[in-house]
Parts: sequence; structure tokens; C-alpha cells
Amino acid sequence: MGALVWDKVVHGHQGWRLFSCMWMHAGVLHLVANMLSLLFVGLRLEQQFGYVRIGAIYLISGVGGSVLSSLFIRSAISVGASGALFGLLGAMLAELLSNWTIYTNKVAAVTTLLFVIAVNLVLGILPHVNNFAHIGGFLTGFLLGFVLLMRPHFGWMERYRLPAGSPCTARKYLPYQWALMAAALALAVAG
Repeated sequence: MGALVWDKVVHGHQGWRLFSCMWMHAGVLHLVANMLSLLFVGLRLEQQFGYVRIGAIYLISGVGGSVLSSLFIRSAISVGASGALFGLLGAMLAELLSNWTIYTNKVAAVTTLLFVIAVNLVLGILPHVNNFAHIGGFLTGFLLGFVLLMRPHFGWMERYRLPAGSPCTARKYLPYQWALMAAALALAVAG
């Protein structure tokens, strides 16, 4: 009915299953857990970056999770939005790293996010949980986060507080932001 089945994707030429499986769930509890995760993670990102960029990360990460899952799991059926949700977590981490100068409490932000990611990956070792979809979605979202969620540097944003006609010497993006974006884009295209 649209679940990710390796044999049907590869031999049956049903590549659409890489996309459709992330809209299906293995029961009400699975659906509720994914929707709560989407509410807590997706809402914050969507408020800051808009639904177009976050929607693109969600969809592409879901497909990335499905691709990695289909490469490693050949005997089981897989459904769920976990790859897409992990993509949002990966994008959150990339956003934190690429916009490092904006945050005031950097250690707390990184620690909290890494703890949430680690707990979810540990839960992935439970039976009937597709950790390959989690990892594939996370890596896809992580790379896309560097490309799509880069914010202007704080010094450049301060130009609005300068008196009219004053020149702004700050750059919009810092060199490390460009380097992270270029590396992530190259890895995403190569992957």
C-alpha cells in the first residue's frame, strides 16, 4: 500500500515508495509519537525559517532516510516519518553550528540538542525501529541545514541601528559560514 519494500523498489521499479512510506505509520501510537515530535521540533524551525525551507528539508530528509534504509534493510517493511523528523534534528544542529555567533548560551544549546539526538538514536535499537532511516534522514537534514538555514551575521544586522548614511563594514555572512555551506553542498551533491 506504499510502504518501503526493497524488492518492490528495486525489482518492481516502484521508486515512489521512497516518498510514500514517510506518510504511513504502523499504528496510532506511532502516528502520535511522530506528530508530537514534529510539533516540538518542526514548529520552532518553521517559525524561524518559514514553511518552504523547513518543508523542503522535511521532504528531502524523508527520502534520504528511505534511500539509506532501502540500501541496508532488504527483508523488512518500513513506514513512518522518522527519517524526515531526524532530518529536522540534523538541520537544527547544522543551523546551530553555522550560526554560532548568534547564540548566547552555546554550550547549553549544543548539549540539549545532542542529548535529544542521542536518546532518539538509542531508541532506534529497539525491535521494529528503522535506525537506518533515522541516520539517513539526520545526515540529509544536517547537510541541508548548512545550505538552507544560514543566517546573516549579527554585525551585519546591526546596520539597521546605525544613523542614516553610515557605512556598514560588517559582512553579511562570515567565511566559516560559506565554508560550511560549500562543504555541505558538495557532500549533498556527491551523496
